[in-house]
Amino acid sequence: MSLLINLAGVALIALIIWWFWLWQPKSLARVQQGVVEILVDQGVYSPARIEIPAGQATTLRFVRKDPSPCAEQVLIDQLGLSAELPMNKPRDVMVKPNQPGRYEFTCQMRMYRGELIAK
Repeated sequence: MSLLINLAGVALIALIIWWFWLWQPKSLARVQQGVVEILVDQGVYSPARIEIPAGQATTLRFVRKDPSPCAEQVLIDQLGLSAELPMNKPRDVMVKPNQPGRYEFTCQMRMYRGELIAK
């Protein structure tokens, strides 16, 4: 019985490591007409990987459907941006990464994760 409990514990630890540190979304969204809509629901940003042009202003339009307190705010630390996300209302966040690179966006607890890829 204790072996079964230990195996379940190891499996749970592996799942947590995969979810928070190893998992990468496969889909990549591209900007159309300077605006990208991002749905915040069920613990994820969708799309979670977004390609944007470096040096050009882009609007990220967040629509929060998730009532979790973790979803209340989005942070883009590398660009010095944060925004409160109201429930069921779009919130526009203007970004303009001057340099090509990868810029992570997260909730304040770093559980919801996304990535801007500036090219």
